[in-house]
Amino acid sequence: MNKFDIFRSAIMAGICIGIAGFGYLVNSTFGMFLFAFGLAAVVQYKLKLFTGTAGFVESKSDLLDLLIILAGNVVGCLCVALLSRCSNFELQTAAEALLDKRLTNGPLNASLLSIGCGFLMTTAVTFARKSKEFADWLPLLFAVPMFILCGFPHCIADSFYYLCCSPKKLLSEPMFPLLYAGIITGNFIGCNLYRLLIKVKSN
Repeated sequence: MNKFDIFRSAIMAGICIGIAGFGYLVNSTFGMFLFAFGLAAVVQYKLKLFTGTAGFVESKSDLLDLLIILAGNVVGCLCVALLSRCSNFELQTAAEALLDKRLTNGPLNASLLSIGCGFLMTTAVTFARKSKEFADWLPLLFAVPMFILCGFPHCIADSFYYLCCSPKKLLSEPMFPLLYAGIITGNFIGCNLYRLLIKVKSN
């Protein structure tokens, strides 16, 4: 894929995750389980998602692609966040409460917790890519509710939540840039945790 196609695919992936996040903000209990739709759509359509790609980086070129994917994912989330302004659900209130919870826990803790999310996402995608049997999808179906239940931040889902907040709210939080950068870093480490600790055999 050329860089433009990667960016377009990443935007669509961000839209999928944004829609999943939309449902979570409407009802966190049901949304925790229904959020898996977003990742399932990404895998089935073979879209470019940061946390579905970061664990498979092999070269410097792949790292550049990863940055393009991150940017595209955020643009896709922005599209859904703008759409959320049309809803009569209290999405902004729910999103700002989630941001406050992240900030209260602190950027360092959020970064460390993000490692757990990255590990879960790479594991889920690794199995789901096989997609030969239903059992291959079980890690995906369980991993998404797991990272939400544990409070492990997901940098793309979080970008949707933050974009649902009022700009004034984001600008008034000096620790926000550090928080989000830490979540991205933690996700990347978690996505590569298996490769960092265990020698991966080539097929």
